[in-house]
Amino acid sequence: MILFLDTASSYRIVSVFDGTKEIITKLEKNDIDLSSKMLPLIESTLNEASIKPSQIDKIMVVTGPGSFTGIRIGVTIAKTWAWTLKKKIIPISELELLSTTPFDGDYIVPYIDARRDYGYAGVYDQEGNLVIEDSHIKRETLLEKLPKNKKIVFVTDDQIEVPYPIVEPSIKISKIIAKHIDDEGVNPHECNPNYLKKTEAEENLEKGNLHDPLRD
Repeated sequence: MILFLDTASSYRIVSVFDGTKEIITKLEKNDIDLSSKMLPLIESTLNEASIKPSQIDKIMVVTGPGSFTGIRIGVTIAKTWAWTLKKKIIPISELELLSTTPFDGDYIVPYIDARRDYGYAGVYDQEGNLVIEDSHIKRETLLEKLPKNKKIVFVTDDQIEVPYPIVEPSIKISKIIAKHIDDEGVNPHECNPNYLKKTEAEENLEKGNLHDPLRD
């Protein structure tokens, strides 16, 4: 059994798969009470599927990019469960998950707005292969990198202006499961958030705008 968790996006998602067969998927709109609602959602999902925690063989968790707080909560829960169950974790990219949205074209660009004309983005083909690495990138720079002779589609929940068609996310978790089911995974202690950029506090610290007691 595989337990899939995503708290990095605008939804909290819990799925259970038996191999590549979907048993149950539940999703709820994220809100400020994510930390208090995620565990009950996992519990109710397992109960409805008549699955005991001890039956979980693998845990897949979205490690980012996305909401910094959401990522931390999801990764922490996955690490706790994996450590308790003595299982490994398979980290998943939120951008890769978005790229499973069906599209008509050569490449799909999953995009998460990061403000100030920056975004988190990657480029994937129809088979889910990574064409341009996930990164925190200025939108103008991203557009310059895109191949000019290919049919490109953006997938995002955000309001952005790009010279390409934009589709709403319609993720297919089963594609992620099938693609990563044989991944070896990592020790729970080695699974960390993948923000793709420094936090604002870290950036301010580097600019000298924030006091660092460790430097005293």
